[in-house]
Amino acid sequence: MAADVRRSSTHGSQDFGARHPTHLRGLNIDRVLSIAIDRPGTFTRAELIEASGLSAPTIGSLTSHLIGTGVITDLGTAPSRGGRRPSLMEFNARHAFVGGIDIGPTRTRLVIADFRGTRLGHAIVDTPASIPPPEVLLRLAEAFKDLLRSVRVPGSRLITVSVAVPGIVRPGQGIVAFAPNLSGWHDVPLRDILKRELRTTVLIDNDVNLALLGEHWQGAAQGHETCAFVFAGTGIGSAILIDGTLHRGHHDMAGEISVMCMGPQYVGRDFGTHGCLEALAGLDALKARWTGRAPFDSVQGRASNREHWIPALLEAAAAGDEQARQAVTETARFIAIATANVGAVVDPSIVVLGGAMFAQAELFVDEVRRIVHQLSRTPFEVVPATLGKEAPVVGCLLVAAAEARRQLRKRIKVISA
Repeated sequence: MAADVRRSSTHGSQDFGARHPTHLRGLNIDRVLSIAIDRPGTFTRAELIEASGLSAPTIGSLTSHLIGTGVITDLGTAPSRGGRRPSLMEFNARHAFVGGIDIGPTRTRLVIADFRGTRLGHAIVDTPASIPPPEVLLRLAEAFKDLLRSVRVPGSRLITVSVAVPGIVRPGQGIVAFAPNLSGWHDVPLRDILKRELRTTVLIDNDVNLALLGEHWQGAAQGHETCAFVFAGTGIGSAILIDGTLHRGHHDMAGEISVMCMGPQYVGRDFGTHGCLEALAGLDALKARWTGRAPFDSVQGRASNREHWIPALLEAAAAGDEQARQAVTETARFIAIATANVGAVVDPSIVVLGGAMFAQAELFVDEVRRIVHQLSRTPFEVVPATLGKEAPVVGCLLVAAAEARRQLRKRIKVISA
């Protein structure tokens, strides 16, 4: 995420992108700040000179300015290695803070992190039900402020909060257009409401998009610049990363595979109820394939508990229950066909499988992988998510930290002008 500043000499005395001295100083500050942020430990002025290509006087002036603003901390001198004792510095990751909110149909995850995205505190709260969306957001904002107080982070130093929503969002407008698993969520101005309550910059995105970013940053998709995430739970969706950038589509609906038609027999029928992927392969369809065919036995009886019925189904399938095995196979077949189709369009190096259906469910993953390999003409990996339910909130922290960097660079350059 570091800025790309072109230099015409090893001392940074000229920059063809600079229009005047003030602009040049801003570019140089941006470069030094990027290097400092990306250094996990301490560094010296000599190391900044080597990494930046800027002159010693320039580095001295810029670091003095950054120390004065509190962005860089002066740690004093280090032991001599046969010459002048070097001055040690480090980036002050607690100069400012970021947050993440992952809104789920029943539970919402809240997290506070430092400037680099390192967590300082987290909480899981119930998502309020049966109240209007604005009231839901007000309650979540209060819970988030409680978390800020618990980790002793002043609200004034919170730069950015990124929010994950299980639905169709308009990131540029800050609006949740439709969230089918959140009651009454149509055209909700989420960004404006939370911005007013939290008094900071608020970014919003679809939870599957953020889950993919999280897996790409810290999970199963690390090192894969063109990849996809297929989510299967109460709802079904996917996210696509092409050359390291999220592909959103013209209507911000790229990856909405939940509405994918799964066969010609569904054309002209009640497509949304009977023919789309989510209707055929979501958790409700899976549960109906299992519980709707035979009386519960002692294992299947646990299906009434939402937390336990998927493990119970897998346990029954592993124990030889033919109905359970067939329910898994039929559901996995639909998801595998959709995954193979995503692969044919995107040509990814890896597809990550996430959501409740794949959480600790090797049987589902193996079945989807087997069918995908049968259908795909170009090979790609099919792997389970490693971050689990944390993937969207990890993606929130990545996005929030990137926005915080942008704001800090802009503010520092304005101060130095």
